[in-house]
Amino acid sequence: MMSLSSLFNMQGLWTALAGLVLGMIFVHIQFPYLLQDCKYGWTLFRIKLKRDGFRKRKPFYTVLECFLERVRRQPDKALIIFEGREYSYLYVDRQSNRVARALRTHADLREGDTVAFFMSNDPSYAWLWFGLCKLGCAASLLNYNIRSKSLLHCFSCCGARVLIASEELKAAVEEVLPTLLEQNISLRSKVTMVSPAVYVYTSGTTGYPKAVVINHDKLWAITLYLSTCGATSDDVIYSPLPLYHGAGFNLGLHGAIERGMTVILRRKFSASAFWDDCRIHNVTIIQYIGETMRYLCNTPEREIDKTHKVRMAIGNGLREDVWRSFQGRFGHIRIVEFYTASESNIGFMNYTGKMGAVGRENFYQKRLCPYALVQFDAEREEPLRDSNGLCIPTPEGETGLLVSEITSAAPFLGYCGSPEQTEKKQMRNVFQKGDVYLNSGDLLRFDKDNFIYFQDRVGDTFRWKGENVATTEVECVLVALNFIEDACVYGVKIPGTEGKIGMAAVTLKAGREFSCSEAFLHVSKYLPPYAQPQFIRIQSCLETTGTFKQVKSSLVREGFNPSSINDLLYFLMPRDKCYKPMTQIYYNSVIAGELRI
Repeated sequence: MMSLSSLFNMQGLWTALAGLVLGMIFVHIQFPYLLQDCKYGWTLFRIKLKRDGFRKRKPFYTVLECFLERVRRQPDKALIIFEGREYSYLYVDRQSNRVARALRTHADLREGDTVAFFMSNDPSYAWLWFGLCKLGCAASLLNYNIRSKSLLHCFSCCGARVLIASEELKAAVEEVLPTLLEQNISLRSKVTMVSPAVYVYTSGTTGYPKAVVINHDKLWAITLYLSTCGATSDDVIYSPLPLYHGAGFNLGLHGAIERGMTVILRRKFSASAFWDDCRIHNVTIIQYIGETMRYLCNTPEREIDKTHKVRMAIGNGLREDVWRSFQGRFGHIRIVEFYTASESNIGFMNYTGKMGAVGRENFYQKRLCPYALVQFDAEREEPLRDSNGLCIPTPEGETGLLVSEITSAAPFLGYCGSPEQTEKKQMRNVFQKGDVYLNSGDLLRFDKDNFIYFQDRVGDTFRWKGENVATTEVECVLVALNFIEDACVYGVKIPGTEGKIGMAAVTLKAGREFSCSEAFLHVSKYLPPYAQPQFIRIQSCLETTGTFKQVKSSLVREGFNPSSINDLLYFLMPRDKCYKPMTQIYYNSVIAGELRI
């Protein structure tokens, strides 16, 4: 029989347990993401320890050393599967040795030289790159879509001595060959962790692409991203992204090597073949950028849409509406949306799966790499400053320019061959005299729950009637119409007015027509007057870069003159509660200032 004292002890134990449970429930209600925040912070801490450990044990432990370690551990495992053929870790290693010997013998390459790759996706990308690594050389990854002056610019700005091109790009090379033969540029330096490893190029939507310097240390940081997401050696990653792009080359290929994974490489992205490839090769992780996820959602539905082994999708640029459609159609695949840029010293990852967010503020990350949002003047395209000349922090919930402090732990490596652009990217005296921050060129928003949302690129956002218009917000509203396939929003100038007025180029869904009245009712309901597109242009397709980013510069230049544009044009007529076909008479009246908009 239980004694009275034992009974009281048991009662105390139950009371303590009940208090603990209630406390845990309270903490979860008040701080629903605390566990995930701590887990992510711990992951970042472990990765930092891992990188610090590499530096202490092996000061020059590069991605090449990691690759060679994988060759020793798993020589016969497939590193790349391409067009039905497997290429093992050992095969890639042996081919890279042949490359290194050939380049040293026939091209007289030496440690510190740079070689430009002008190639489409191909397994040889891997062994050419590792062959260069074994010589202590850097690679310049050229976009295979560039031609003529842009090709010459990208080749020259990083000081490349050799150009390696795919057979199918022979004509493009021959066009610039006389100029290339005149160049004899050489660079020599001892290779360390801060030596250049690769040069990747900005999209070049507003001018010539800029060569972003990525040294061996930063390449390691990018390589460890798949590890942060929870990828393992048992995963198979599908990468249809161009290898000249940082996501395909640095994150996809090198991230897979660090994990000991197999990469399914494709020459070019194909929406129709995407899921069949995933099923054939038992893919568990897919990579995406830009609009590729929307392209997948637009393919004809099939009964086997959810029959696959994909558990995770990693990338950036996924709109919230596409996110929802993708998971609804292809199953609850974990989406790991991230935010960064090739030249950036900061990045965010959506580790909670919050739909539409690009990341979340994390206490440990912010301590390692300080960053903030500052108020921004969209018309002057510069940050606002107070009477002391310092930047003004953005209030919670409002859109601001992302700036990140440049430190030894978060350096900015700049652009090769462009000191002016490198300096222009840096902001001084941001929060105190003498500090230096990196201008991301992106407008973001932090909500009350510390989630981070991408809003717009600086230059894309425009100001009308004293208000800032975020193009991404307007685009999301337009594509919600059941007859609009895609939308690209930008601002156009009207003589005699301040700022820019909104215009949208749209494509229509197959078999659908533009509804003037429905479009008016929709934008009136979901957008404030200053954000409603005044002009709408119907196109058969929207121009994009090789990495699926919309090109707006040509649309802005062409404006809304019906005499110089063959596409259908419409203008907003609030009085008649609809959009109306653009006429030359209406255009002339707007330009002459006879109509008030």
